[in-house]
Amino acid sequence: MNTFNLHKLLRDVFGPAQHEHVLVLVDVPRAGVPDNADWSERRAMAEEWRMAFAALGASPAPLLTFPASAGNNADLPEIGTQNGKDTRIADAIAQATLVVAMTKHSATAPLSAFVKTRNDLRVASMPGVLRRMEQTALAADYREVAQKAQLLAERLERAESAEVEFDTGHRVRFDLRHRHAHADDGICTREKTGFRLINLPSGEAFIVPYEGEQADTPSRTAGEIPVSWEGEQAVLTVRENKIREVAGGAYAERLRAHFDVDPARRNIAELGLGCNESAAVLGSVLEDEKAGFHWAYGRSEHLGGVTGPDAFSDPAHVVHHDIVYARGCPIGLRQLALVYADGTHETIMRDSAYTV
Repeated sequence: MNTFNLHKLLRDVFGPAQHEHVLVLVDVPRAGVPDNADWSERRAMAEEWRMAFAALGASPAPLLTFPASAGNNADLPEIGTQNGKDTRIADAIAQATLVVAMTKHSATAPLSAFVKTRNDLRVASMPGVLRRMEQTALAADYREVAQKAQLLAERLERAESAEVEFDTGHRVRFDLRHRHAHADDGICTREKTGFRLINLPSGEAFIVPYEGEQADTPSRTAGEIPVSWEGEQAVLTVRENKIREVAGGAYAERLRAHFDVDPARRNIAELGLGCNESAAVLGSVLEDEKAGFHWAYGRSEHLGGVTGPDAFSDPAHVVHHDIVYARGCPIGLRQLALVYADGTHETIMRDSAYTV
């Protein structure tokens, strides 16, 4: 079992340069979004990380706080606070070369927009990070995590589809044509190539299923996906990469109402393969998704898809929500097979465990 060492983690993952401009940011409670013990502790962790960067020779800015956004991957507010003074968040990010976001609601999507326009900027998004993760996913050997994530990303890159059978017997095919796979490998050093944003804890390969945006080329993503919440189960019927129907009892009714708020929420937005063996399934999506297979609905453009905030009828409706099927989850996988361009199949997961 690996032992957590914050300074080692920061060196291995970020390799901060002497006097590098680092910005650590956190969201804070606001009306309608009350504080809780985990959130308060996360803000304390953020200051610890800021001071640890300083101890390693970097030059961290004062902690940047801002009112919690509308939800996961919703746009950030314009104004935050540093040292008790109002600060434009975009201006604070512009002065940094490394940004670490330890937030309640995921800021991955809005922060990705900054990364796309800045070759010198790298970002780690840590929504819902908890102190206990220092004993699990944050304590992983990230050299091993990176190797596994790259191996899986290479397979997703070559695949034209992924065929998934759940342990409930339901099946779904994800159309992987016209897309590129990525590895969230836990490496965010200055030498990192490609897209310079990671989630932390890290450890997954991911791809956005084809969303049918090309004329006369519909998406082939289709099938049935079972989902579970607090002992209740519903089944989502998917056609052409959209959630078309929701079957079941009271939980299904709540899901239907959630999707009816905005049709863009029905978009299948991600297929992910978590591969951090230190990750534990304990109810935090940030860590749970690193333990095994997951998929997401809603916004996708920040991961390489075409569904962005403009596809939603209201900014408050924007969402990117992951659902996990790793070992320890109520629903697991019986099998996941990748289908390659030559028609061959490779089973990469069986009984929620990797076979490669």
